[in-house]
Amino acid sequence: MSSNQELGMRSYVGILIGLMIIVGIEVILTYQHLPVRTLLFSLLCLACVEAFVGIMYLMHVKYESPLLFWTIFPATLFVLVLLNYVWPDAYRMARMSLVK
Repeated sequence: MSSNQELGMRSYVGILIGLMIIVGIEVILTYQHLPVRTLLFSLLCLACVEAFVGIMYLMHVKYESPLLFWTIFPATLFVLVLLNYVWPDAYRMARMSLVK
């Protein structure tokens, strides 16, 4: 498949079935009563795989120039790292408002 070709209907159905299988695995894992950390790690990994497939194939980033990918990827990582500095403050503020 050349970089200019669109995905066919068969490919979209395959991607949809793959995403549905991942969701099924997530549901099964949820009912397994795993330890919280194991369940959280597993669900986050599966969610990242789903997001990657959605971005690469359903948003057609796979067929764009590599420059676009290498522009979006570091920017996304930067935003996620900055969120780690905001979340603790948000939790602190929520606890402070409950104390009043």
